[in-house]
Amino acid sequence: MEIKRDDLAGGEVISLLEEHLADMYATSPAESVHALDIDALKSPTITFYSCWENGELLGCAALRELDANHVELKSMRTATNARNLGVASTLLQHLLTVATERYYQQISLETGSMDFFKPARALYKKFGFEYCGPFGDYQLDANSRFMSRNV
Repeated sequence: MEIKRDDLAGGEVISLLEEHLADMYATSPAESVHALDIDALKSPTITFYSCWENGELLGCAALRELDANHVELKSMRTATNARNLGVASTLLQHLLTVATERYYQQISLETGSMDFFKPARALYKKFGFEYCGPFGDYQLDANSRFMSRNV
C-alpha cells in the first residue's frame, strides 16, 4: 500500500469522500455530522492523504491542525471493496507517524455513537485512543464520541 499526500483533485478521491458524507448524513442527524466537504478539506490547516495499491484507491484520511500541539483526525474512510484488508490501520499508523514527526503532543477525533461507528471506535481503542470530552469547537452531543491520545 502506498500512502500519499493528496490535493483532492482526483475523481476517485472525490467519489469516496462523497460516499463518506452520504453515509454520515444517513447515519447521524444533520446537526451531528462533522464530516468535512471537499472545499473544507482543502483548508491550509488540513493535510489530506490517500491510500493506493496497484492504481486502486483504498482509503483516505486527514489531519487538521488545531494548534501547535494538537491535531485532529478527519475524514477517515476505507473504500467498500478494501474493507478488512488493514487499510484503516495502515492509514492510522501513517497519521500517527506524521503527527510525531511534526511534534504534535496530542491527536483527537470525533466519531459517531451509533452501532455503525462501532468498528471505527474499536480501531481507535486498539491504537491507544481513549474517550474524552469535546475538544476544539465541538459541543457535548449524544450522537458523538470524542477520543484522544498522546502522540
